Amino acid sequence: MTVLSPAAGVEAPRRAWLADLPVLAVAVVWGGSYLAAKGITTTHTVVAVLVLRFALVLPVLVVAGWARLRALSPAQLRGAGVLGLVLGGIFLLETYGVVHTSATNAGLIISLTMVFTPLAESAVRKRAPSAGFLGAAALSVVGVVLLTQGAGAGFTTPSAGDLLILGAALARTLHVLLMARIKAVQDADPLSLTTVQLGAAVLVFALLATAPGTGATPWAAAADFGPAQWAGLAFLSVFCTLFAFFVQMWAVRRTSPSRVSLLLGTEPLWAAVAGIAVGGEEPGVLGYAGALLVLAGTAWGRRAVTPATTP
Repeated sequence: MTVLSPAAGVEAPRRAWLADLPVLAVAVVWGGSYLAAKGITTTHTVVAVLVLRFALVLPVLVVAGWARLRALSPAQLRGAGVLGLVLGGIFLLETYGVVHTSATNAGLIISLTMVFTPLAESAVRKRAPSAGFLGAAALSVVGVVLLTQGAGAGFTTPSAGDLLILGAALARTLHVLLMARIKAVQDADPLSLTTVQLGAAVLVFALLATAPGTGATPWAAAADFGPAQWAGLAFLSVFCTLFAFFVQMWAVRRTSPSRVSLLLGTEPLWAAVAGIAVGGEEPGVLGYAGALLVLAGTAWGRRAVTPATTP
């Protein structure tokens, strides 16, 4: 056991914050993704938009990281491919779900990832989550409920879209846990792994786009896009896809899946901020109270999952 000096004790929380800030940035851009997706996606263009969203960034990644990409072992390629298939499932469930339900319900249901992840992690490790984390998660969930109720829509009888978003929350949990537990990808280059993931997801979407009854082709959807739609697609591609999942793979190696999930659980808060600033929504008193509870629950949860000492 290493005895920490006073300087080391100061640096540990600082390093924790440096790891947390990029994850929090992911929550911010994901919060804005609801408005962006609503602006460019319809029932008949879900698969087409997903093909375009992923394909925009994939060639850049391949060219930029070609040497490191070729260095991946077969086991690493298989592991990243599995993650990519899960990633594709997440986006199919989430995008179809957002189209068929309200953004309020989507934000509430997807935030359950922060509850599912520590519970799943505890089940795998056969260890109960701490009371502090459970309290923080409960406080955050209450805050999300108040935030959505304050926006005026509330939680109605679950629709098909609600159930799809619930499936996306479960798939997000699986993705975070797999990133931490697939041994083959632990020491691989993160950029190369992200590239393989996106490639696997694009393959899934491209195959679906060729199937009958899946809506417009990517080419037809792109031909109908105007400047605003292209700007929204670029936001979804660069920030909500490339940046977000690269940060997740980087952060989960420096913290825990529960901690990453808790920070990503602030996503509904940032969705409300985007709605107020861009969409002109007014959350009301309950909405503002919910926002404060989400922030308080996140701060409490950070302390609950941060080790008191560093070995």
